[in-house]
Amino acid sequence: MDLGLTGKRALVCASSKGLGLGCAEALAAEGVNLVMNARGAEALEASAQAIRDAHGVEVVTVATDVTTPEGQAAVLEAAEGADILVNNAGGPPPGMWTDWEREDFIKALDANMLTPIALIKGLVPSMMERGWGRVVNITSQAVRAPIPVLGLSNSARTGLTGYVAGTARQVAGKGVTINNLLPGIHATDRAVSLDSGVAAQKGISIEEARAQRSATIPAGRYGTREEFGAACAFLCSQHAGFIVGQNILLDGGGVNLTM
Repeated sequence: MDLGLTGKRALVCASSKGLGLGCAEALAAEGVNLVMNARGAEALEASAQAIRDAHGVEVVTVATDVTTPEGQAAVLEAAEGADILVNNAGGPPPGMWTDWEREDFIKALDANMLTPIALIKGLVPSMMERGWGRVVNITSQAVRAPIPVLGLSNSARTGLTGYVAGTARQVAGKGVTINNLLPGIHATDRAVSLDSGVAAQKGISIEEARAQRSATIPAGRYGTREEFGAACAFLCSQHAGFIVGQNILLDGGGVNLTM
């Protein structure tokens, strides 16, 4: 299937590894030129060069913390006129409801709600002027089924979801779609961190912790960054123009909902 993306330009945040990298790789495979962002310059440049070598697309790197005003300004300058925006940022740390103070919520909101909104406001107006654009926000299955120990993430990402629900309907008539991808557990560094925490808490190996978590997923395994990236690329494609303001679960069936 031709996704109709050859020659488009995308900003993919937090894309040196994990799900962000999966999205960058999938878009590059469709001929999309990239602006890739991450905090660590070395890992970012290594991933960017691998994509250049594999797909022959132009890749600009911006090593910065995109959750800061300075970082947002830097990526927006590099990505001026981009056709596609993939918002992504690492989730806040787990804990219990008694652990979090106002400052913790502010940090979570800055990273997982206010930063995506700032980048949407920075890039979507020019997409609307050109009559075409795609925004994909990587959020979490927790916006559909909150996870008790991820209260900071539950709160911030659900706030972004509400913002997108209204905004997506306002810009769709100009050829711009905004949608959210909701990952469950995938084989990324985040999964290693979570499984390590469970292993330490229960006194078991990380392999045992992963096996226990996998057993709770109907698909019986963790997702991969490649299949997540493919879903992102489709949402960015010429075939997805009638998909507006949706929250699409990629969780192996882990969240049991009728709608």
